[in-house]
Amino acid sequence: MSIYLAAVVIYLILMLLIGVYFAKNSVKNSDDFMVAGRSLPLFVVMGTLLATFVGSGTVVGGASFIYQYGPFAAIFNLSGGIVGAIILYFIAGKIRQVEIYTVPELLERRFGKGALYISSIIIIFAFIGITAYQFTGGAYVLQLTTGIPLEIGAIIICALVIFLTVSGGLFSVAYTDALSAVLIILGFIIGLPFALNAVGGFEGLAVSLPEVNKSWNGGLTFPQLIGYFLPLFLLVLGDQNMYQRFSAAKDPDVARKSTIGFIVGCIFVISLTIMLATTSIVLFPEIAPDTAILSLAIDGVPMVIGLLILCAAVAFIITTATSYLLSASGNIIRDLIQRSSKNEFSESKLLWLNRIIVVVLGVLAYVLGQFFPSVLAIQMYSYTMYGASLTPAILATVMWKGATKAGVLSSMIVGGFATMLWEIGLDRPLGWNSVLFALPLSVLTLIIVSLLTKNKNASADHNQTGQYNL
Repeated sequence: MSIYLAAVVIYLILMLLIGVYFAKNSVKNSDDFMVAGRSLPLFVVMGTLLATFVGSGTVVGGASFIYQYGPFAAIFNLSGGIVGAIILYFIAGKIRQVEIYTVPELLERRFGKGALYISSIIIIFAFIGITAYQFTGGAYVLQLTTGIPLEIGAIIICALVIFLTVSGGLFSVAYTDALSAVLIILGFIIGLPFALNAVGGFEGLAVSLPEVNKSWNGGLTFPQLIGYFLPLFLLVLGDQNMYQRFSAAKDPDVARKSTIGFIVGCIFVISLTIMLATTSIVLFPEIAPDTAILSLAIDGVPMVIGLLILCAAVAFIITTATSYLLSASGNIIRDLIQRSSKNEFSESKLLWLNRIIVVVLGVLAYVLGQFFPSVLAIQMYSYTMYGASLTPAILATVMWKGATKAGVLSSMIVGGFATMLWEIGLDRPLGWNSVLFALPLSVLTLIIVSLLTKNKNASADHNQTGQYNL
């Protein structure tokens, strides 16, 4: 265990040094901090897109789903991210041309400050949740390698994430992401033959899997499967982090091409994760589902390969957390503080405000993480809070000229309240994820209210659409 711990610690130190380097040499103003001076090359944008997508949501939450429900149900679940990435390809270049910092800025340009404020609050709630389960995922790594209790491990990961975020901003996040993306793919590819050999190859795996895990649905109903597919699809399609990565690319062509590498990387990582976590079902039938990949790295493959997988996994977890902390901080600074203040802020003050808010949000994320039973549970809540509330509004802004201010505002509010009602107030009736309740209400509200208010707002909306249409 000491060797695994040493490897993880060394890699974390390397990440922190990268953060210090960029803090001293690259981050001079808030533009550098938030969008890396809009200068990232193709390979780095590809890597940071992939690392933002993977993180604890795949290595821990996705692996947990695979372990519980089997590989075929997992294909349906995790493919939501791939489908969303394909759609992103067609709008990535246009988003780079707009040069936004946050998604609420995009909504404000067409629907006004009300859309900006409401969407900012929703994003902050969702992104704190996503950050929270990164802390839990990192804590699992520390528990498996050192025996540290999950609560203490989450505090350690929280502190590391906050330091990395406040030091180098998106510069340090993006470059450590790119390195981690290479490591995780290499580790998974090299480790797969060893894991398969341990279970007797694909034939032995098929024989040894429990019957429920061999079924197409893993014992879930079709609505439950849809409930797992939609949150990831909606998050990737409307994720502010993805839009910020496109804005950080050095030009629209790089932004568009990066999505191709992102799609290919997603297919690789998801396929490898499914196969590796499936072998854990046979090799480790009594482990906690959240640890399916991590346990395999420690006990199911040669030590060198396990070290590679562990280091890349914890790096993905940490850089994903830094991405969402950084993004939520940007919402508070640009969309709430700057827009509501009559005073001008100097670049140095904006930079320090960003860093202070990152610390506050990191602590809140840790606290929130203590209230959810598993990574998968908080993952579905956070994805739905974002996807059901914001993605319909974002797509309407880009694609539907008939959407009105009243329709978009009411859609976001209904989506957010419906998510909290289903998850917290009703405690997930029928075992369905809240997206099955919140998304239809959000979309119907958008359509119905927009149609009812279309004549009243047609002239203003038409003029704004012509000016800001992506």
